[in-house]
Amino acid sequence: MANQKEFDYILPGRAESYWLATTPESNYPALHGDIHVDIAIIGGGIVGLTTAYLLKEAGFSSIAVIEAGHILRGVTGHTTAKVTSQHHLIYDRLISKFGKRQAQQYAESNQAAIEKIDSIVNSRQIDCDFVRKPAYVYAGSGDSTGKIRNEVQAARQLGLPASFEEKLPLPFETYGAVRFSNQAQFHPTKYLNALAGEIHGDGCHIFEKTRALKIEGENPTTVTTDKGTVTAQKVIQATHYPIHDKPGMFFQRLYQSRSYVLGIRIRDPFPEGMFINVEEPARSLRSQRTDGGELVLVTGEGHRTGEEENETVHYQNLEKWVRSIYSVDSVDYRWSTQDTISVDHVPYIGRLTSDNDNIFLATGFKKWGMTTGTVAAMIITDMILGKSNPWEEVYDPSRFKPVESAKTLISQAIEATKGLVGDRILPTHKEASDIAPGGGAIVKIEGERVAAYRDQNGALHTLDPSCKHMGCIVSWNDAERTWDCPCHGSRYNATGEVIHSPAVSGLSEKKVKK
Repeated sequence: MANQKEFDYILPGRAESYWLATTPESNYPALHGDIHVDIAIIGGGIVGLTTAYLLKEAGFSSIAVIEAGHILRGVTGHTTAKVTSQHHLIYDRLISKFGKRQAQQYAESNQAAIEKIDSIVNSRQIDCDFVRKPAYVYAGSGDSTGKIRNEVQAARQLGLPASFEEKLPLPFETYGAVRFSNQAQFHPTKYLNALAGEIHGDGCHIFEKTRALKIEGENPTTVTTDKGTVTAQKVIQATHYPIHDKPGMFFQRLYQSRSYVLGIRIRDPFPEGMFINVEEPARSLRSQRTDGGELVLVTGEGHRTGEEENETVHYQNLEKWVRSIYSVDSVDYRWSTQDTISVDHVPYIGRLTSDNDNIFLATGFKKWGMTTGTVAAMIITDMILGKSNPWEEVYDPSRFKPVESAKTLISQAIEATKGLVGDRILPTHKEASDIAPGGGAIVKIEGERVAAYRDQNGALHTLDPSCKHMGCIVSWNDAERTWDCPCHGSRYNATGEVIHSPAVSGLSEKKVKK
């Protein structure tokens, strides 16, 4: 239970992603009416835009990218933008659980993604702060040193540029680290805005403010939106969490996790590299060159979406930690992000089901979407072109690893059940009259459970708290002022408009006496 001092914490910095604050908002048209195209792509983030770019480059001249809001304003615009094949400690586990062949596919594909981004940046002369840097996973205690050594050995078996480092140039003690050399970082929205400019035009479209509502049919397949229909030979779900998730039972095989970012200025130069620890809570550090000097991105405090009563405390924990190790001049930015995680911790990339050659998806990137999102674009492009891709086996959405997945599947089922029935039988702890301006809570009014939000003018907005995806009870996020679903990660703004899939429609208004 958080104490009063934690609730009184004043959030620091500007409440916006640095990437979005430093690139102009896009202004592509909305769909008007019905159209037919060869390829329809739902989602305007790194997967959707990279896939559209590669398909257009391959000769497709009729592509539609459909985005519910503005492109890059979703998960891609809230990343920490590490471009690396070092995905925490993964390769020792991959060899153990998937076998060396599939671990090799994962390693090679993510290394290839780094080179693909580098190639596009250079061929298109994109000014996006792309720079090569080493990436490190470090042990914060002696208990983790053995895991580091095992990871180095596994990564080197797979041909990755891994080495063991005794000491790091960080202002606290570490107990060994795995270093991947020649990795990269960049400014993702500068990079992807440039790709969007290459996509739109000559028979290809980017439609903004056009929300996909459902996907139906085969050969062709129709995407129904709130602005009309898009009929296509191939449909790609690039929505981070698929909106069409019942085939393949993806709602049972995915969950969503939130984490937090502070953009800070420190007095000393930041060391060369990108850093993340082994232990929980996660602590990730990287720097970014800006016009105002070096900005350091501090990331961590991950938790399952919708499970926290006080999300503000996570910013507080990050700020306390970074001030304990650096002399901080200012906290300039703060934002949170959401990551989709599969039950076996490897993304799902490919055909929606093994017998469906029309609908594709890419999801479950587990916080490493800059490379795995690019891998997804490369694999799906090859599939649509009828080419064999050397990496598709490890990412196959139809795979099932019983040993690797069973524990997480059980945990996922328990959490979903809690979201469906738990809040319906547990008492509420707050009255509507207790909600301050800008606050929200699940309360009981006239015997009915209500998601209540009081705006800055004092007006109370009341909503049905049942998520539109599968009926779970949402919870209030005090840091972002959103309603978050603990089952599958749908999110809504304070007045109930959907802002994050898998839900595609907003929370229903619930009229009560206020």
